[in-house]
Amino acid sequence: MMSQETVGVIGLGLMGSALAERLLAASYSVLGHDIDTASCEALLRIGGDVAANHADVAARCDRIVLSLPTTDIVEDVIGQMGAALRSGQVIIDTTTGNPQRTAALGARLAERNVGYLDATLSGSSAQARKGDIVVMAGGRREVFDVCEDIFRSCARRWFHVGDWGSGNRMKLVSNLVLGLNRAALAEALAFAKVLGLDPEVTLSILAASAAYSRVMDTKGQKMIAGDFTPQAKLSQHLKDVRLILAEGSRAGVDLPLSALHRQLLEGLEAAGLGDLDNSAIIRAFDANKQEH
Repeated sequence: MMSQETVGVIGLGLMGSALAERLLAASYSVLGHDIDTASCEALLRIGGDVAANHADVAARCDRIVLSLPTTDIVEDVIGQMGAALRSGQVIIDTTTGNPQRTAALGARLAERNVGYLDATLSGSSAQARKGDIVVMAGGRREVFDVCEDIFRSCARRWFHVGDWGSGNRMKLVSNLVLGLNRAALAEALAFAKVLGLDPEVTLSILAASAAYSRVMDTKGQKMIAGDFTPQAKLSQHLKDVRLILAEGSRAGVDLPLSALHRQLLEGLEAAGLGDLDNSAIIRAFDANKQEH
């Protein structure tokens, strides 16, 4: 790693700010930008610098991390970089987005000799702050190889999945399992409660049993305590589930469990809970909200 290399980070929300924090801890300089002034001020407080706009980041950094909500926003941000993008730069896009559009974006950037990875992440912002996430990257292998130092600073494992778009496809597969595990845990804890079982004892037994999944470690206590301070927002996961179903439809595959999961999440979002942590899925199983 080149000491004091300046890495750009565009998007300083829950995940982007966690990545910036990890990069700073690994002795990179960080130049960030976000449309939210408070997020920029938070970066300044932990030792980062703030750019005037997206083009300023592109002009001053050889490697740029994107942590944005949607593919639409990614395309808009890269468009705003314009002529500031130059040959040899690398964009590491951690956004969970549309695989086809991501692949097309990678191809367009390659025509300008700009490297691009759709480097999606498995794990919450809280896990990212501990370096406990997994990177699933699509793009050219040589671009992946030159970014391993950045992955090492932020993640416990990192994988090259294939060409552009593969990182997003793998993230959708991963999120399908993760989201359903989270929903299953929520339903089980709600079921245990109505059966008169102690929730703490229930969680301990589930974690020790064949039913174990890691979501019990990351979200179990939040569900029991009703602490829905966001680490990853429910509405953001709903966006991902919609992407999962759209990709399934494109491939001609029915995903009935994910379709039901979407209905549960949409009900919670309609009730105004979209900005809560995704562990708030347990609210869908409140006894007084059951429908028969």
